[in-house]
Amino acid sequence: MAVPGKMELNSSQKAGLVFGGAFLAAGLVLSTMVFPFWNLIREDVYEDVVILTNDNGICYVQTVDDVPKTIDNCTLDSGDIVTIKFGEGLAWATIINP
Repeated sequence: MAVPGKMELNSSQKAGLVFGGAFLAAGLVLSTMVFPFWNLIREDVYEDVVILTNDNGICYVQTVDDVPKTIDNCTLDSGDIVTIKFGEGLAWATIINP
């Protein structure tokens, strides 16, 4: 029995809502696995490092967390010493002072 002023969903609309909710939940779980939320709140680490190599504008350095880092748009040479900023456990960094 339909109640005046209330909209009722048919079975295909209900199935669509269930599918949409399941799709959204799966997307949230997968995105957390691929890019965990703690990556957004981790503390920045600053470290003085030596540029190991420069491969066409991508520099490579080694840091105290034992995760090699890449630095994009790098114009420095091997052996240069710079201060970088990175998130512990992440594989990329930025130069603070060249």
